[in-house]
Amino acid sequence: MQQPITRNDPDLFSKEKENLYFDRKSARLNAKETARHICAFANASGGKLVIGIEDNGEITGFKRDGARDIEEFEQAPIVGCDPSPVVRAMRVPVKNAKGQDDQILVLEVASSTGRVIARRSDKAVFLRQRDSSVELDREQVLALEYDKNQRRYEDEVQERSSVEDVDPEVVARYKAELGTEASDEQVLRSRGFLQDGHLTNAGVLLFSENPTRFIPWARVRVIRFDGNKMETGRRLNIVKDRTFDGPLPKQIEGAKGFISSQLREFQYLGDDGRFKIIPEYPEFAWFEGLVNAVTHRDYAMSGDHIRVMMYGDRLEITSPGGLPNMVTLENMRYTRWSRNPIIARTLVEFGWVRELNEGVQRIYDEMASFFLNEPTYSEPNGMSVRLVLENSITSRVLRQADAVAESLGEGVYGDLSEYELAAVQYTYGKGRVTVRGLAEHLGRSSKVARATLRSLADKRILDWHGTSATDPSQYYDLHRAE
Repeated sequence: MQQPITRNDPDLFSKEKENLYFDRKSARLNAKETARHICAFANASGGKLVIGIEDNGEITGFKRDGARDIEEFEQAPIVGCDPSPVVRAMRVPVKNAKGQDDQILVLEVASSTGRVIARRSDKAVFLRQRDSSVELDREQVLALEYDKNQRRYEDEVQERSSVEDVDPEVVARYKAELGTEASDEQVLRSRGFLQDGHLTNAGVLLFSENPTRFIPWARVRVIRFDGNKMETGRRLNIVKDRTFDGPLPKQIEGAKGFISSQLREFQYLGDDGRFKIIPEYPEFAWFEGLVNAVTHRDYAMSGDHIRVMMYGDRLEITSPGGLPNMVTLENMRYTRWSRNPIIARTLVEFGWVRELNEGVQRIYDEMASFFLNEPTYSEPNGMSVRLVLENSITSRVLRQADAVAESLGEGVYGDLSEYELAAVQYTYGKGRVTVRGLAEHLGRSSKVARATLRSLADKRILDWHGTSATDPSQYYDLHRAE
């Protein structure tokens, strides 16, 4: 993972690969290109622009032919950028490639948290992406303005909407939470959800009966799979698939109830002789992940929705839009910043104060208290945020046993021998089994494994595939009813 450079070391600047946080340029760089890179760093996560080192790493300083005055670069953030970003300029003494005493200039650019920075000469906007400073088109600039909270998608008015579109039940609940008996229209107008007779995007998302009429991608889809990966075609393994697309409070409640119904609590006999319960995941962890996704997703990003994918070994929550503004994967456990502050405030007012205020760090704490692996966050393709919660090995084994019992029937399942039971569970998890594979799994001889598999084939629990008894590619899989 790319990291900012903390030391002003000329040798490091000369050898380091250019990246999201670092670029080096010749002192011959013109004013427009200097402003380009400063704006790009400011609009992203900040970084260092080092002047006086060529692209190939050669240190040429400011004594080379054609070099511009060092003062011009120091003044570039003020002269070339609008508004002026916060930039710290530091002169660092060096020996240039000719052996002369010289200097390089380090421009340490801070990330702009409240405004999009444009090049003053032509109003062009740039963003640092990997090792390049990329010019943005109008749609991308708009998305960046949303991200910087310079412009907020939730504040914009949906001209096709009206107070007639609101869900009276949700508004009544909201009024009860606020302790007011004012009319629906008065409450929505006073809280900024209704302007000139039209709902804002926040008003549509929170209170309209059918938000997807205006914002088609504003929904939550929950899918439960049989197994640890998504299959397609004939092996399609979707067990349950539900979509929730009402106002956000109802989306959260509906998705919460459905997810809860698909999770399992496993009972087992402990070493002390008492029955104990193992939940797949602590409720706070997955519900906080769900609430965060609904609250902080990028609703300006069309064409994608929130997805909750439930596998045998993990639960994934994917929310459209990268991490907002100053939040990174490294600091998100401790940094609080909302892309949609009005939606966040309103969901707090609906009574989810605990879930919204204790945040990501509590998810880590809850998973640790259940002796589960740490949650993992990622940004797939930089266009979404994904939370992955892994369940315990014990619950996976117990879930697999339950699935096998359900597939075979309790009567048949209960009559299997220890080796047959292990073979069926192994096949259920792997999809197919060989004599050698089962022997290794059981820690027994091939003779025992072969007899076990033949017995299961005779009972029409497994199917044998091969051309002869000596076929090296022969295998067994679960019997499929005709």
